[in-house]
Amino acid sequence: MPPDQVTPQDPVRQYPRPDFAAQSQPHPGSGARMDPEPDHGEQSYRGSGRLTGRKALITGGDSGIGRAVALAFAREGADVAFCHLPAEEDDARETTRLVEEAGRRALAVAGDVREEQFCADLVTRTVDTLGGLDILVNNAAYQMSQPDGLAAISTDQLDRVMKTNVYAMFWLCRAALPHLRPGASVINTASVQAYRPSPHLLDYAATKGAIVTFTQGLAQQLAPEGIRVNAVAPGPVWTPLIPATMAPDKVAAFGRQSPLGRPAQPAEMAPAYVFLASQEASYITAEIVNATGGTPL
Repeated sequence: MPPDQVTPQDPVRQYPRPDFAAQSQPHPGSGARMDPEPDHGEQSYRGSGRLTGRKALITGGDSGIGRAVALAFAREGADVAFCHLPAEEDDARETTRLVEEAGRRALAVAGDVREEQFCADLVTRTVDTLGGLDILVNNAAYQMSQPDGLAAISTDQLDRVMKTNVYAMFWLCRAALPHLRPGASVINTASVQAYRPSPHLLDYAATKGAIVTFTQGLAQQLAPEGIRVNAVAPGPVWTPLIPATMAPDKVAAFGRQSPLGRPAQPAEMAPAYVFLASQEASYITAEIVNATGGTPL
């Protein structure tokens, strides 16, 4: 039985620690093929009605942090729409099952957030299907480790990282704004990389810095309208992005550098998103919630 969210535990020993099996997957990867499989809260997350009746849209909701957030939102009473790449159909079906098992409506939409029209259509389809939009979670991201440094980062890679991580956030926020009402919430996914960039993730880290700045600026812009904008900045998290974008030896040691000595599981990130989306966070906007396993930012 995975650790639950209420029983006090030693965070150092709560989840698996490296060394892990050296492993790799073709991008975008799947949690079902990871060893160990990530915990999204399937057996542990308990809802308490904190998001009853809300309508949420999550990008990259098929696996990793996105799936954990979708599951938690549903168990808190929200209907959930999410997008995923066409290659992630199997994982998307599992997220849909988890949301529906919680008694909420699920909408899974295949497509690529690098396309501006897809982002606009995604918001429209969410509003039409769920009957509104109260929470937007910009979570989809792309990275590709380049140990050889700046010279190894092609323009194509830079374009993919920027469009997935930054352009899509801009397009989705712009499309969502006409539908958001006072009390609505936008939550972006930043990263420890925004503050402590790893040289082999230079382009990815730059996008996460942009997300922090965008979050703080948009929060000030929308505050008079009663719309809150915040971000979560995770440290290392055990998601398919890791074996799909890093060398097997790096995967085996993943998360060891954090003071807790291990990577987070997606289930450990979801409560921060629930809190920021909930009425309990009514006076919190322009904030970056750092969930780094002890790395000071």
